[in-house]
Amino acid sequence: MSAPDLRLRAPSPELLALPWERPLGEWDAATVPLRELPVGPSRHLVRFVEADGTLWALKELPPRIARHEFDVLRHLEVECLPAVRPAGLVTQPDHDVAILLTRYLVGSWQYRRLIARLPPNRPAHRARLFDAMVGLLVELHRHGVYWGDCSLANTLFTRDGQLYAARLVDAETSEVHPSLSDGQRAQDLEILVENVASGMVDLAASLGRPPEIEDELIAEAMALPERYEALWNALHAMPQFAFGDRYRVEGTVRELNDLGYIVDEVNLAPAGDTGEGGGLVRLRMAVGDRTHHARYLKELTGLEVGEGQARILLGDLRAHQRALSRDQSRRVTEGEAIASWLHDVLTPGMRRAHAAVRHVDTAVQAYCDLLEVRWLLSEQAGADVGTERALEALAERAPTDSVARALVADTASDIPIVAPDPAVPPVPPDW
Repeated sequence: MSAPDLRLRAPSPELLALPWERPLGEWDAATVPLRELPVGPSRHLVRFVEADGTLWALKELPPRIARHEFDVLRHLEVECLPAVRPAGLVTQPDHDVAILLTRYLVGSWQYRRLIARLPPNRPAHRARLFDAMVGLLVELHRHGVYWGDCSLANTLFTRDGQLYAARLVDAETSEVHPSLSDGQRAQDLEILVENVASGMVDLAASLGRPPEIEDELIAEAMALPERYEALWNALHAMPQFAFGDRYRVEGTVRELNDLGYIVDEVNLAPAGDTGEGGGLVRLRMAVGDRTHHARYLKELTGLEVGEGQARILLGDLRAHQRALSRDQSRRVTEGEAIASWLHDVLTPGMRRAHAAVRHVDTAVQAYCDLLEVRWLLSEQAGADVGTERALEALAERAPTDSVARALVADTASDIPIVAPDPAVPPVPPDW
């Protein structure tokens, strides 16, 4: 028997001890710490194993395809693109197969489980889901990655404030290029529309939804290219204007920041003459990661959170600063507001909100859910309902269209591994 070709990026004792010489289907739960987790449709065998306190996803593939997918996932990791992270590749020459090892994305779920847990026919939740898919595809295309099989089934979702964040989970058909042509992007979009439409219709049928919902689901899928083009154009537009109208640069940068993007560089290049003695310039911008608010919050407070969470927390911090200034009849400085917010608002708020949702997901996300629920209930009541009422609703039954309603607890799989929560940094003594 030939020894397997073992390539592990995390060579921990329990991982090394797994029976890598045997096909994945022959692994026995009596001797291997396998975990039963829900898996969507897959062309290949997928199993999960817990080793060294970490949960890993294992997929058995033909060696050539496995090597290709591992290399693509490594590229996505280097480029910091949203995808699962590769942890190893094991080739078994005697069986002519390979096992691709990736880190299990804690706190993630598939669209089937999400939709099945929500009230029937909630377009608001589907819109958030589709926005996440489009955002993922745009990020891949911006970095020269052709997905080739973009679909909801090949995506994992996590909650990020009032948004969903999407990650690529299957790169078997993906290709990496210096850049993509319009034709390649269009082809990926066509695949996305077809896969989303068929996936949603099949899911609706399996959940017993009325047949008339099919037209609505197909129309939503057909609208995905419009969502994609709106975001793509916002990132790649090169407007022209008179040199004297340079104030328009600030507005364009602000629009991109509002979308969450960092603007790394601004370039104003001559573009012609207005015919009235004034010169035209063309605006080009180098756009970086979609982490504008997350970076800004970290600079202010030291907190490391998702982009969607950062938007909510920054709004809460600013509201707290305004409330302090009113109460104290003076302008409270930013430093004073941050110290007070971290100590008196965020830290106790996270603890109480996390307890209300029985410690599912992270404490930061639970606090974001609490703020969303409080706002929605206050809108319905026409007045602020307060924290206690919002906590009660969060614990019992959040408003139908709130992201908090999409809270998914993996109680069936009994996963003991909890996602690490960002610690609230200590308040400096001079604040």
